[in-house]
Amino acid sequence: MATIKVKLRCPEKPGEAGAVYYLVIHEKKSRRIPTDYQVFTDEWNEKRQMVVTSPKSARRDEVLAIRERIRQDVERINKVVYGFEMKGLIYTVDDVVEEFNRCTEECSLFNFMEKVIARLKQNGKVRTAETYRSSLMSLRKFNGGDELMLDSVTPDMMECYEGWLRGQGKAANTVSFYTRIVRAVYNRAVEQGIIEDRHPFRRVYTGVDKTVKRALPLRILKKIKTMDLSEDHELDFARDMFMLSFYLRGMSFIDMAYLRKSDRKCGYVIYRRRKTGQLLTIKWTEEMAGILKKYPENTTEYLFPILRRAGRNERYAYRNVAYSVNKNLKKIAEKIDLSVPLTLYVARHSWASVARQRGVPVSVISEGMGHDSEMTTHIYLASLDNSVVDNANRKVMKALE
Repeated sequence: MATIKVKLRCPEKPGEAGAVYYLVIHEKKSRRIPTDYQVFTDEWNEKRQMVVTSPKSARRDEVLAIRERIRQDVERINKVVYGFEMKGLIYTVDDVVEEFNRCTEECSLFNFMEKVIARLKQNGKVRTAETYRSSLMSLRKFNGGDELMLDSVTPDMMECYEGWLRGQGKAANTVSFYTRIVRAVYNRAVEQGIIEDRHPFRRVYTGVDKTVKRALPLRILKKIKTMDLSEDHELDFARDMFMLSFYLRGMSFIDMAYLRKSDRKCGYVIYRRRKTGQLLTIKWTEEMAGILKKYPENTTEYLFPILRRAGRNERYAYRNVAYSVNKNLKKIAEKIDLSVPLTLYVARHSWASVARQRGVPVSVISEGMGHDSEMTTHIYLASLDNSVVDNANRKVMKALE
């Protein structure tokens, strides 16, 4: 059976760090597996084949992290050897090294996440892929850019990551957003048999806190609607996009951006939500037309003046416009001394809130906003007639008059 030893290549000059490597020995042959781990001679115990440190060492945390990575590497090499032995295979020392290198690449959390992201994009789930990319970038930053292995995802590691996120000023729901994505990736790796499930998420928060109320009262909505912003085009545009979202039953900004001219026909806007794929029909009103008339006709296929240049990276352009609009909405909030953060998403919450205040049933609000996750509603109400929802929208807009 092959044996593994942990060795330190002595530094060439005094005071320099040496490199840790693994020596795999089998049938009187040996091969080295190099690592990037650098330790000093006083941090190495040759007899125990282990890096050591003292409580007062300035490198204590770094050395302990290296020791943990070495432990995981050796465990992975032994697992390879054990696999060969259990299958009764005749193997060489080169086979051990080759299989270890293959497993190391396969067990890289970052490599695995890249593959998941690529698959999501291939399946047309671009927005989900972007959230996974955001989580990947967060993990890289957390780990200082160093590689992170799937079997390094332990309860302790996830607790450290959660604490690091909170230390970055992230809210509870944002922390949960990242940890849930890591959990989803980890579960995929478990399903594919790459790693065994060690239940690393049992001590971190993966729920969803009740969010702070985002809906605006009618008097504030009226104030935003009637503000004179004619001398500031950017603020005026931000306000118009906010009100358009409100008039369109809280339509998300990404759906507004990709709404095509061909989606408006026979006095209605007919489109599918990008988030759920649900088909929605909204009556085109004078309020919507009034805002659209303020701007030159979009030369692209899109209805609203959000994506205005054909042939450009639309996702990049959309993010830029969304960022700009939200930034200017915050300026509008400052002008009216609004304490609640004003964003495009507030328009969606506000439509639902005003509709409810005007006596519109929850089931109608759910249908109007395209909530396919309103399980209670859909148990007894399969679908609403569009005229019912349009009537609800008229009630909401009439409240602003």
